[in-house]
Amino acid sequence: MTDLYRNRDFIPNFDELIAETAARSREFAAGVQARRNIPYGASARERIDIVFPPRPAKGAPLHAFIHGGYWRAGSKDDHWLVAAPVLAAGGIAAFIGYDLMPGTRLGTIVGQVRAALAHLVAMAPELGADHTRFTASGHSAGAHLASYLAAIGPEENPPAGLHALRGLLLISGIYDLAEIPDSFLKHEAKMTPAEAAAWTPMVSQQLPVPRRIVMLAEHDTAPYHTQAVQFTSLLQSQGHDAQLRTEAGLNHLSIVLTMADPNSPAGLCLSELVAG
Repeated sequence: MTDLYRNRDFIPNFDELIAETAARSREFAAGVQARRNIPYGASARERIDIVFPPRPAKGAPLHAFIHGGYWRAGSKDDHWLVAAPVLAAGGIAAFIGYDLMPGTRLGTIVGQVRAALAHLVAMAPELGADHTRFTASGHSAGAHLASYLAAIGPEENPPAGLHALRGLLLISGIYDLAEIPDSFLKHEAKMTPAEAAAWTPMVSQQLPVPRRIVMLAEHDTAPYHTQAVQFTSLLQSQGHDAQLRTEAGLNHLSIVLTMADPNSPAGLCLSELVAG
């Protein structure tokens, strides 16, 4: 039976694109000023990397990126290439690490990402950043996690201290988790139906953000397209500023590589969000 969430089955050069993303991130990292593995919690993966523009201006915008990997894989280190359009806008880029399923439950991961954001806000003066010019983005499962920087799950009490963001860019995200527990991830992430219900953006309270961009690749599979349309419509129906973008000719992985080009449409979109 075809599993539309198993992206590997729809991207012939899946492993090559993963390897290229990591290699280009290492190459990019060799030429920039950065601080690595700043702790925001006790676990080994509760760490933040920060990349600075060549000539940072006082009060620079700050942007946080959250990697994907279906909550059970992936690394902040392998996504530094996404800093390029952030730096092109004069921004400071932060890359958030977090613990992985199944060893860590989804609600804990959401809390970790929120804690990382709070830590970055507290660090803003030290970094030379303006905490009021804070934006965030995420890819795939990272887009799901990024959405909870400005949302409250249906079963949680309103969390204290969620920092107001200037904008969110959600890239090829998952906004309805109902099918995930019975997908190919059943034995890899071990997400329970209860977790899926508790952490589905489509049934969560969406908080005000001046701008949300829901972006997907033309060749993302059907669930990604359906959920992007539904989530954008939900946001708009609630009076939120939400824009839906489809990046032509790209798939679930190549969209990250393309976004790392500050002159591509996706890269320009990120730069404009950061600069705004």
